[in-house]
Amino acid sequence: MASPSRISGQSASAGFAHGPVHLARRQGRAYIAKATPEHELHALNEAVETAASSIAAAMGQLAGDAADILEFQLAMLEDGSFTAAAAELIASGATAPAAWKTVLEAEIASYRASGDAYFNARSADLADICDTVLQALSGESAESIPPGVIHVDEDVAPSRFLSHDWSKGGGLALRSGSVTSHVAMLARARGVPMIVGIGDAEIDEAANALLDAQSGELLLSPDPAQIDDFNTRRTASRAHQRDADALASHPAVTRNGESVQVLVNIADPSDVERISIDHVDGVGLMRTEFLFGGARGLPDEETQLAAYRKVLDWADGKPVTIRTIDAGGDKPVEGYTIAEDNSFLGVRGIRLSLAKPEIFRVQIRALLRAAPHGALKVMLPMVSVPGEIDAVRAMFAAEAADLAQAGIIHRMPELGIMVEVPSVAITPARFAAASFFSIGSNDLTQYVLAASRDNPRLGALGSAADPAVLSLIGTVASYGLASGIETSLCGDAASDPDMIGLLLDAGLRRLSVAPARVSVIKAAVRLWAPGEIE
Repeated sequence: MASPSRISGQSASAGFAHGPVHLARRQGRAYIAKATPEHELHALNEAVETAASSIAAAMGQLAGDAADILEFQLAMLEDGSFTAAAAELIASGATAPAAWKTVLEAEIASYRASGDAYFNARSADLADICDTVLQALSGESAESIPPGVIHVDEDVAPSRFLSHDWSKGGGLALRSGSVTSHVAMLARARGVPMIVGIGDAEIDEAANALLDAQSGELLLSPDPAQIDDFNTRRTASRAHQRDADALASHPAVTRNGESVQVLVNIADPSDVERISIDHVDGVGLMRTEFLFGGARGLPDEETQLAAYRKVLDWADGKPVTIRTIDAGGDKPVEGYTIAEDNSFLGVRGIRLSLAKPEIFRVQIRALLRAAPHGALKVMLPMVSVPGEIDAVRAMFAAEAADLAQAGIIHRMPELGIMVEVPSVAITPARFAAASFFSIGSNDLTQYVLAASRDNPRLGALGSAADPAVLSLIGTVASYGLASGIETSLCGDAASDPDMIGLLLDAGLRRLSVAPARVSVIKAAVRLWAPGEIE
């Protein structure tokens, strides 16, 4: 019997799974070379069309983030640039699979070498596109993942994740991967345990394995005592979740009687179909990036208005904070963002909106028209100097005047800002023109510690629990309380039960969390009392 061994990684989606190891297999594909380059190109074009059709069919069964991921893949295939590059290699004598693989692997390598979190995440999508077309060329299908296993792989393509039935248990342990990859995002949304960054550790096929994605560990060949301990912790975790879910509609009140507002983050209007408005105090962050880019291009005013109204109608009078498009950095949008050497310190967020007023004005008009239909608040991302607030307010006033002249119903919403740049967190009084503050813990942490949370080697550095980050959060919360400016936090830290005590200690009483974390965050709030060390 093998001795127990423990492999550490980084938690990408919390949870527990017990099952046999299933190692990914890279099988060769049988392909019969065609007689002429013309026939090779024809075969490639047919394979690309087949792959595009399968992705489009899968999109029709999905919504929200999952559909958006596949839409990106479909747009990449339909763009035709990869096919054109492969055609040049085919004309020089390469077979269709060899040409396609050469082109895609070069693109994947450049994405991974960029050091940019967005491109690292998108490299998995490119690998997915590559494999899907190669499978269509050979007529083979990808090896399925058996139910209930701990699947160990270098990385997993989004389409492969979506094709598997995770309701039968199991989990993922990836040798590379990223906590912000699309697969990680899908795993969190579906409650599939997943860790990344386990490296090249030797792992045997079918080995008995315990995946603790709470702490980021994979335990191989565990002894009976370790299995008992794992089962105890898993049972306790599930019981805690059930208890929290049972009280999801109850207010979040601390042990000393203080009320804490728990709002929800919305990435796509379809998110509201999975949560009751009775369980939250409103929407603390509605992202609008889902409207931009991909096959949709840049959205018109009516498209945006319909999306905003859907969430406002669902909120039934509770506040809805919609963030203007936060593109740039790790969120490039074709036809909108600007290619830069250092996109995280470049023209992104509100800087980009102000640099592209013809596009920003369309969003402003849609927001003004949506405001009469609910308690709308508008939040500006990546504000770094007070003049940006003044410039946006002037644009809102100008568009409101045009709508009034045209006799179109509208209303001026409150204008607040994200606090995610140190210049704002250090001197919040300079930004008193904002109607409210919402702390973005993800970017604030990265900028304060100069450590990307997407880099597994820097995982110990990229925590909002760092005293420097908590000090700035406390500074903003204290100023907001003293000056009467509503202050909340909408970053990942608000969705982490282990962070709740620290955030409440820092003075926050308004948190916006991921939909799946509402009940457990409320439960964490109920356990807190001031002055206690958890």
